[in-house]
Amino acid sequence: MEQRQLGRTGRQVSVIGLGTWQLGADWGSVDPAEAMAVLDAAAASGVTFFDTADVYGDGRSERLIGDFLHANPEAGVTVATKMGRRVPQEPSAYTLEAFREWTDRSRQNLGVEVLDLVQLHCPPSEVFADDAVFDALDTLVAEQRIAAYGVSVETCDQALTAIARPGMATVQIILNAFRQKPLELVLPAAAAAGVGIIARVPLASGLLSGKYTHESVFAEDDHRTYNRRGEAFDVGETFSGVDFDAGVDAAATFGELLPEGVTPATGALRWVIQQPGVSTVIPGARSVAQARGNAAAADVPALDGATLEAIRDLYDQRIRSQVHDRW
Repeated sequence: MEQRQLGRTGRQVSVIGLGTWQLGADWGSVDPAEAMAVLDAAAASGVTFFDTADVYGDGRSERLIGDFLHANPEAGVTVATKMGRRVPQEPSAYTLEAFREWTDRSRQNLGVEVLDLVQLHCPPSEVFADDAVFDALDTLVAEQRIAAYGVSVETCDQALTAIARPGMATVQIILNAFRQKPLELVLPAAAAAGVGIIARVPLASGLLSGKYTHESVFAEDDHRTYNRRGEAFDVGETFSGVDFDAGVDAAATFGELLPEGVTPATGALRWVIQQPGVSTVIPGARSVAQARGNAAAADVPALDGATLEAIRDLYDQRIRSQVHDRW
């Protein structure tokens, strides 16, 4: 699989990575053996980047990846985790002492001495302007607890503030055919600064897979049920903030715009990875088939200019008013 530079980490990672929120929580239950099979299938398909967080299943996702790393020491996988969501979202919680505690827990869960990449997990906006926070992150690097740090953000303004930080290695942001605002300023700024872009929610929580109908329902413990209106966290994380019924209709049109033989999910991933400045995209997978299918998107020919223009028109006409000015 194609490898790209992951910003200032100095590492090369696969253009298709694996998001492991699904293996921890909030997407319904996943059997541990099935979760391990997903990790194995992704790695066997050429994926060399796993993204996790300390709160996914209260560390379950990290521990599963740790088991995978122990069983596959030669896999060459870069693991990015996140921290900051274990406490109330107050800027005062982001201290060096807390960072040491959180990273020690992640190091134990993953079974590693040094974490490859640690990202602040969508912190309050005030955190991005706090020099002490980034001094603390620099200290973690100096102490060899972490090799590099980045941030996961909700808004483009947060991303631009983070990119200006000299020690920032990566920015993780929602980017998909239904969330195109990052193309305007964020991706060019990141490229100019040498900051990697990790694109998350590439299928808009499954909307862009084209498999949902207006009658689709989700488990009670699936965020697509309990966070439809942002009851638990930022609503932009669920269906990318797009109204479900409107999204189902737009997703059907999206599928019709793709070349013959390209599935909606594959086309959606292909759209993301050909955006200039993207280092890797991290679709989730709950089955071996999904993991393999996601990885296969790396081999799909680039979408042509006419298709890209049609996808942009779809966004402008059907989606833009719902999301563009919010994030």
